[in-house]
Amino acid sequence: MFAKVSSLGLFGLNAFNVDVETDISRGAPQFDIVGLPDAVVRESRERIRSAMRACGISFPVAAVMVNLAPADTKKSGSVHDMAIFMALLKGMNLLDEPDDGCAFIGELSLNGDVRRINGVLPMVMLAKEKGISTVFVPAENASEAAVIDGIRICGVRNAAELIRHFRGDEYIKPAEHYTPPEAAYNEILDFADVRGQRSAKKALEIAAAGGHNALLIGSPGSGKSMLAKRMPSILPPLTFDEALETTKIHSISGMLTPEMPIITKRPFRSPHHTISSAGLAGGGSVPHPGEVSLAHNGLLFLDELAEFDRRTLEILRQPLEDRKVTIARASGTVTYPCTLMLIGAMNPCPCGYYGHPRRKCICSSKKVSGYLSKISGPLLDRFDLHVEVAPVEFSDLSSKANEEPSSEIRKRVMAARAVQNERFSGTSITCNALITPDKLQEMCPMDDAAEKLMQSVFDRLGLSARAYDRILKVARTIADLDSSEIIRKQHIAAAAQFRTLDRKYWSE
Repeated sequence: MFAKVSSLGLFGLNAFNVDVETDISRGAPQFDIVGLPDAVVRESRERIRSAMRACGISFPVAAVMVNLAPADTKKSGSVHDMAIFMALLKGMNLLDEPDDGCAFIGELSLNGDVRRINGVLPMVMLAKEKGISTVFVPAENASEAAVIDGIRICGVRNAAELIRHFRGDEYIKPAEHYTPPEAAYNEILDFADVRGQRSAKKALEIAAAGGHNALLIGSPGSGKSMLAKRMPSILPPLTFDEALETTKIHSISGMLTPEMPIITKRPFRSPHHTISSAGLAGGGSVPHPGEVSLAHNGLLFLDELAEFDRRTLEILRQPLEDRKVTIARASGTVTYPCTLMLIGAMNPCPCGYYGHPRRKCICSSKKVSGYLSKISGPLLDRFDLHVEVAPVEFSDLSSKANEEPSSEIRKRVMAARAVQNERFSGTSITCNALITPDKLQEMCPMDDAAEKLMQSVFDRLGLSARAYDRILKVARTIADLDSSEIIRKQHIAAAAQFRTLDRKYWSE
């Protein structure tokens, strides 16, 4: 007998409909699955047989054929177990109620329990778009799926519960729509903990206000890592659309929990410098997102930047420009978004004291040059702000005065972002760092004095076109923090001073 139920599949971030078709007919007992299944999908045969025994149901002594349509699309993972199970029960006439308008996603264990799966959020979003009324998901994934309003989500604990629901014995109560709580900042590291470093703090405030990339360079113990790790405390909160985009990536990576079904704070990713190219950009036979995509709508912090493999760092160049990573494999091509802020921190030389005002550097000029050359010119050009973090003075460390807390800095950042939101209303641009070349002159008007200074800086420093654009965008952010719609001379001067470290360190 023929039966069909709906399921959903996932390749990268792209969900797709899957029709699970079963045909139970006379013939030699066998159980086959077709439709380009991978090894995990084929292994579902044994999980389903065992789950049926756990529910007191005898597997049909017949020729059982399961087709996962469309047959030309690769199916991977254990997400279709529940749908195949339901299709078989329907084909065996064991269900009293139709299941039209329903979709099933979930993995079955040998005792009939339904286990959590990855990627529920993008699949439920597609189900809503396709007009599916109810999605049955593992109970542990129910809160994640319930983030999407306008579709009924039923969390299933085991196969027996599912059978009782469709026989009308005991209905599964739909999950309530999950409304994420407002993000809390009180448990995040605070800028008030950092003594001194007013110039570096101001630079990071500018970076947060405009979404700019920043490179921190200074001697060991100057506070580079402390400053970078406190950046999340001054970043603006995620909008709901941004939260959904970010959560989709974390969902397919299996990084969500029932207690945290949606990302409410901007991600902060800080991989170790031994990370591989695939770990940073993403990859694998079935492409998975890397750190640049996990940091989407948030911040990627690369500490000890010069210790990273140079080839790994060079992978960042294209994603930082395109705001996406495309991974091509024989099974298909996947594109992951990666709109992020990049914060790098590094020492100026192997010993760390090159250019230090009081300690002598023990590195030869060749060693210094070789160390700095690990950061290529094109990659350095993609940092909007080059920030020199000076050694902390004793007077700052011993001072009894309170440093400015993150909450005060965040107020100024939020005010600047509010100005930008109004300016970019109706466009896809969300912050100054994302201003497209065609909008640059319109969004960054300069007065005459500012334009003359910009020309002087361009000629004197020999800037590239990219560096010119980035200085202008940083000046736009400084003007926003200064509540000025027009970019003035002092804003250009402040932005230009953050592009001089390459002349100090990399030109020698």
